[in-house]
Amino acid sequence: MSESRTALLVMDFQNGITERLGNESVVGAAGRAVRGGSPEAAAANSAFGALAQTGDAFTQDSPATQVIDALAPRPDEPVVVKRRVSAFSGSDLDVLLRAARVDSLVLAGIATSGVVLSTLRQAADLDYRLTVLADACADQDPEVHRVLTEKVFPRQAQVTTADEWSKSL
Repeated sequence: MSESRTALLVMDFQNGITERLGNESVVGAAGRAVRGGSPEAAAANSAFGALAQTGDAFTQDSPATQVIDALAPRPDEPVVVKRRVSAFSGSDLDVLLRAARVDSLVLAGIATSGVVLSTLRQAADLDYRLTVLADACADQDPEVHRVLTEKVFPRQAQVTTADEWSKSL
């Protein structure tokens, strides 16, 4: 006997579409069918599965997941919602970059051993030219940061500082 796995797809409930429909009852019914949580966080994933168990701490609209004010995006800048360690996995980042004909990426982030490493590896596989701003990356373990920026990343990227990179522009 096979187990059935069901997914609820709530599709095309954008403002522009539902306004034209003019039927609030369908919106209400869809709202009753929707469940909160983090469906993209599989229980088998040790990092994301544990986060999903904590409730909504890292949901898309949680204050904990908002970009810090010092780096807030401008209104005309696209914002990519990252759902895995790599900025590419499960996001539309590659589509946005390809549409803009981007072929080179400059990486900065927290943590060096998380998002920076994962994104660098996937970006290299996608044939982007890469630069890592070592001083604009950080890790809880400074030795891991050092090994990655001095020994691992140089195999696939130019590693420099934010100031040096800015001077080269």
